[in-house]
Amino acid sequence: MIFVVDTSSAQSAIALLDESGAVIREELHASGRTFDLPERFRALAAGERIARVGVATGPGSFTGLRVGASFAVGLALGLRVPLAPLPTLAIQAARSDNPVMAVSEAGRGRVYFLPPGGAVRLGEASELPRDHPAAGWLRAETRAALEAAGVRMAGDDGLRTFGAAAARLMKSARDIPYESVKLEYMQSFAASSR
Repeated sequence: MIFVVDTSSAQSAIALLDESGAVIREELHASGRTFDLPERFRALAAGERIARVGVATGPGSFTGLRVGASFAVGLALGLRVPLAPLPTLAIQAARSDNPVMAVSEAGRGRVYFLPPGGAVRLGEASELPRDHPAAGWLRAETRAALEAAGVRMAGDDGLRTFGAAAARLMKSARDIPYESVKLEYMQSFAASSR
């Protein structure tokens, strides 16, 4: 089985996939102190043998990314199984068959965004392209700001689940040494105002 975790966004998600990439079980929770990752992992895995671990690497919040990455690295290291990094925005983009602009929280009303075929950028709601609907887990305030600026949000009912998107990415994800996980943290406000 493959265990995948994303704690980088306003929502945290975990999934258990079989070797073919089929989603066995998955859960989505509000991120924060109430999300008990070890407990949820034990309930989700329910004694299954984990053969590979995938983890979202951001961009995302410092604490959120470290929680997920620390757990994933510790689990993979402890079980001596491969570890694969998954960019947060790539996970969100993989939730759709149609082109979407993947978005994630960047703090202070800004978002990281990945337009189809483009590069990851940082911007305010008014700076985002309007060519494609946006997909991503955002706080209610951030989502409202994007919608007020004319950004169309893709509805979750028309998107793949986290587990299905992660399964698509895990098929081509390259395993890395445990100590080489590189996380992409949100920029501080001072760093972005230069």
